[in-house]
Amino acid sequence: MTGLITWWAALPASMATARADEIAYLVNVAMRPGYGFANADEALRYGHNICQNIADRDPFDAIVDQVQSDLATSDDYQATYLIGQAANELCPALIWTLRHSATNHQAILKTIPAPTDPSTAPPERSDS
Repeated sequence: MTGLITWWAALPASMATARADEIAYLVNVAMRPGYGFANADEALRYGHNICQNIADRDPFDAIVDQVQSDLATSDDYQATYLIGQAANELCPALIWTLRHSATNHQAILKTIPAPTDPSTAPPERSDS
């Protein structure tokens, strides 16, 4: 318990003022396959490291790349889900910092055709 208190005291003021929900983070991360954390402490430590990266204003793409490297995956959704869970549940005061950093993140959008391109529109559905 002393380690947790020491850790909490070391947080930047902007992170300590928001209400963190470690249980929600652990439930959301543990229920998804692919993360492979050895235990809850490791998962929390990793999530708090993500929060520190956000607090340090690391570029969103750099955080995504680091998570993908750590998880040995190229799955952008898997990485961004974990980042989102960490921000939402462990450091909610930093959500706007994360959103600002992610403004130009296009990895997912590159696979979605532009809605103005008629050649990519789905075929008309016939119910008759």
